[in-house]
Amino acid sequence: MAMTATAPTSVRAFGPGIALSCRECGERYDLAPRFACEFCFGPLEVAYDFGTVTRADIESGPNNIWRYRHLLPVPANVAELPNMNPGLTPLVKADRLAAELGLDSLYVKDDSGNPTHSFKDRVVAIAVEAARTFGFTTLSCSSTGNLAGAVGAAAARAGFESCVFIPAGLEDAKVVMAAVYGGKVVAIDGNYDDVNRFCSELIGDEAGEGWGFVNVNLRPYYGEGSKTLAYEIAEQLGWRLPEQIVVPIASGSQLTKIDKGFQELIKLGLVEDRPYRIFGAQATGCSPVARAWEKGLDVIQPVKPDTIAKSLAIGNPADGPYVLDIAHRTGGSVEHVDDVEIVEAIALLARTEGIFAETAGGVTTGVLRKLVREGRLDPKAETVVLNTGDGLKTLNAVDAGVTATIAPSLKAFTEAGLA
Repeated sequence: MAMTATAPTSVRAFGPGIALSCRECGERYDLAPRFACEFCFGPLEVAYDFGTVTRADIESGPNNIWRYRHLLPVPANVAELPNMNPGLTPLVKADRLAAELGLDSLYVKDDSGNPTHSFKDRVVAIAVEAARTFGFTTLSCSSTGNLAGAVGAAAARAGFESCVFIPAGLEDAKVVMAAVYGGKVVAIDGNYDDVNRFCSELIGDEAGEGWGFVNVNLRPYYGEGSKTLAYEIAEQLGWRLPEQIVVPIASGSQLTKIDKGFQELIKLGLVEDRPYRIFGAQATGCSPVARAWEKGLDVIQPVKPDTIAKSLAIGNPADGPYVLDIAHRTGGSVEHVDDVEIVEAIALLARTEGIFAETAGGVTTGVLRKLVREGRLDPKAETVVLNTGDGLKTLNAVDAGVTATIAPSLKAFTEAGLA
């Protein structure tokens, strides 16, 4: 139902969050486990009344995403609750990679150091707090891999049951990481879009009663976790926005929420209002947003994914049209690289900066290289590229191993040409 007065307890539970607002028509609703507008079917997102927030308020907080609790739909005491406490991952000054690509100033926001080694810990942490408030007993999700592991771990820490749904044929490392926490892992014979449709059906069935699907009925809260990437980047740069940023696209939500985070920092006076450009990155084998950009379309034509970058393999990305809007507004673009370029970029990032990225990081680094090569990114502007996961999860994508096997002698070492 549409907006009514929100109870004081609900206001406390969601901190500065005051309502759900439709991104299309602006209709407002009470804070509840819902994700679509009943009038126009547009997506819902959290609306806020922030009040005054200072840099000192943030800097005095814990060394994780809860330092930004003043800007998130979570209770004031969130840091005291059982959670995975992700965030505040390194912003690496990537001088060697910059020199190789011909950039003056480059940083890698390396989110592989989160508790389950991907940025998904951020979004799940916010969803867990919403699930607590709504009284759900089971956490669930549709996932291309990383989210399943993040949900399994967060559920175990917070005392929820968990049951996650993944496409059959996912990387073994991601399956193990989802299953090891003791919850159920169910593979669906199909791609991610098939999995997501199934989960939407399950929500409406008795079998799904008491279940919080972090990226379906809890999606408005879940999505807010991606804003913390924007907050951290700005704070780690000395409270300024980067001039250019390259972001991977799966559903597109991460890119739209990074833009939302930058805009909130500007409105609160925490950073200077200056132009920034956002570039989206996709794998060629699943590039519906990039293809729409190339054709000058404002609608997304779904595709069947076929790429090694399985964490980005969403053929019908819900936030695709909003990604296009942001790329146009900020003067960025949406590009794609093929599987060969992805593998090359993983090796490039590892060789120059000692960062072993999963395939999504290969996509962003590959797109960064492509943008520089084709002159569509300013080489003199301060640039950030995202690595959203650990390469240990996608070992099958790389071909690296022992250089040589030798006898334990100096002669063998020399004869092998290793000296």
